[in-house]
Amino acid sequence: MNIVPLLDDRKEASSIWHDVIHWWQDPSIKVRFVEIGDEYWIIIGSDSQRPESNLSFFKVLQKSENYERFKKGHGGEAYLRLGIYTKKLRKDVKNDALCECGHSAEDHDEGDGDICLYNECNCKKFSSFQVTLLKRKKTITDIAFLEEKNVKDDPLAWNCLYVNKYSKTE
Repeated sequence: MNIVPLLDDRKEASSIWHDVIHWWQDPSIKVRFVEIGDEYWIIIGSDSQRPESNLSFFKVLQKSENYERFKKGHGGEAYLRLGIYTKKLRKDVKNDALCECGHSAEDHDEGDGDICLYNECNCKKFSSFQVTLLKRKKTITDIAFLEEKNVKDDPLAWNCLYVNKYSKTE
């Protein structure tokens, strides 16, 4: 299974990989999933050989089928890769590409602002995306699923939640 932080700039992704993640030793990479209600925080970090360029990632997401599938099936190991997220317009895709409304590109009028041709659809412009995974990867074996009440026992999770959640509410 893959854990893929998405960035919108290939140069930035390559730079982050080269300057930060490259220096992380695989056994030291940690991923924490902290469940808070219907959401979870994903926190990724490591003890770096180059502390001056140390960096961690976090994102708050809604629980989903993919999250539950990962939680049950990761088997204690996952690959860390970076991905590039690119928005695509009607002219940039093939006819079978799906719009965010769920209809294919051929179901959107090319000459009239790319509006969806389905009467019941409110989509005014075709919009899709493409995710490209970078080839480099690291193996993560330190994966933990925590509840919010247990984050104080984990330094990575506690530091992230303290800086980005608890200190902001005071």
